[in-house]
Amino acid sequence: MPASSIDFSAIEQAAARIDGRAHVTPVLRSRSIDALVGAELWFKCENLQRVGAFKFRGACNAVWSLPESLARNGVVTHSSGNHGAALALAAQTRGIPAHVVVPEGAVRSKVEAIEAYGAIVHRCAPSIIAREQAAESVRQTTGASLVHPYTDPAVIAGQGTVAREFLAETGPLDVLIAPVGGGGLICGTAIASAAISPGTRVLAAEPSGAADTWQSLRNGARVGPFVPATICDGLRTLVGEINFAILSAQGVEVLTVDDAETIAAMRLIWQRLKLVVEPSAAIVLAAILKHRERFAGLRIGLILSGGNVDLDALPWQEPARP
Repeated sequence: MPASSIDFSAIEQAAARIDGRAHVTPVLRSRSIDALVGAELWFKCENLQRVGAFKFRGACNAVWSLPESLARNGVVTHSSGNHGAALALAAQTRGIPAHVVVPEGAVRSKVEAIEAYGAIVHRCAPSIIAREQAAESVRQTTGASLVHPYTDPAVIAGQGTVAREFLAETGPLDVLIAPVGGGGLICGTAIASAAISPGTRVLAAEPSGAADTWQSLRNGARVGPFVPATICDGLRTLVGEINFAILSAQGVEVLTVDDAETIAAMRLIWQRLKLVVEPSAAIVLAAILKHRERFAGLRIGLILSGGNVDLDALPWQEPARP
């Protein structure tokens, strides 16, 4: 699937392809959070998706898009966690091998999930260059098809099914916000929203310690490699080239959030919605709370992207005493 074909028809095809394989996730409300913001908020719970994240949608679409001649050799990707687990499970549903290149320092619980779903894990240094080089080496050795975490058109189309499903339940929204790391989810969200509810303003939430998308859109050109400094491990990636082009064309605005604000929002979601979400998901509520005066009285959709958090190291816990 060429990049130029990432349109709403591709999202519709992805929805049909993953139907029965991916969950239709619930949409929840909280009156107390509405009162805090002064607006009506809808939460799309992709933390309740298979593998605990929206990533399964894109991975599943990519795996089942492959012709049999390619699929039999398996798939390969590089991932710090959620996409790797998603691709491993998607490959399992088709009965093909999966290889996942994991950088050193990845969240332990996420690596364990990748292994539990049957993928072969390959370790590499914690840099995007090392990840890409290792994935390419595996691809050449095994003949596996590369399923990139966020630039693969089939992955972007699959992620777009979140917004398609969301808007079908809520109807038109004033604002729809999703996290941004590499850009797969927010790109799919923007494309789907433009087709279904063109009056909806699409926003992206990004950590201030990894704000390359914000800087790239402000400068009108994609910035180079950077060293991320954020608790949001799923959002430490440089926005993809294809993704930057889509976000620019769709006029997506990025709101940056400090980690302290994200942690406070994460705790609020756990307390009020009774949902386990990870920082990379909670950042969307943090962004709305930070700018609540801007959103007063609006209908707002928030995509909670995942719930794979290390329960032994919650960000508001004090370190264990000796």
